[in-house]
Amino acid sequence: MALGIVPPHADHLRLDPVAPRLAPVFCFALLTLSCALASFALACATPFAAFAVVAAAMLPLRNAQLVIAGAWLVNQGIGFGALHYPVDGSTIAWGLVIGAAVLLSTAAASAVLRMLPQRRTPLMLAVTLIAAYAAFEIALLAATPFLGGEGAFTAAVVARLGLTSAAWLAGLVAACEIVRLFDPFGRRGAMSA
Repeated sequence: MALGIVPPHADHLRLDPVAPRLAPVFCFALLTLSCALASFALACATPFAAFAVVAAAMLPLRNAQLVIAGAWLVNQGIGFGALHYPVDGSTIAWGLVIGAAVLLSTAAASAVLRMLPQRRTPLMLAVTLIAAYAAFEIALLAATPFLGGEGAFTAAVVARLGLTSAAWLAGLVAACEIVRLFDPFGRRGAMSA
């Protein structure tokens, strides 16, 4: 690839810590590791909206959804396997609803990133997180008439989870920027070839 020419799929991507060919693997590793940490630390409060923003900012929508689905599977595996979530219809149904909400949140993040100016700024990612978090919470709230759990949607709980997602997004973006700066995968060499 000649210098100064941006791949056509990269024009809407906001995070680029590694070469585009390594982005899906890097994003999958970053988000599954983060999801495992969050699952053990936060159990049911995994910051999926933050993960959706990172995936959408780093990958085209289809790849982002595959990566975020992998992170969701890690979360469910830890929940049922290590944290001993009850294996009953309600818990399994909520797990599936969360999976659908994660995919919807990723699609919302991707759509917002396509609409916003193509600059990599904290404001653009914050706006995207708000949209992704809203999509995630609305999808979960829509399931409450069928599965119960309306009490989890108080303003205090929603605000606390939103702030948790914001903190995780900041940490994930920082991790991406550190990788980009240290260039452990030889991105600069690959870009100049």
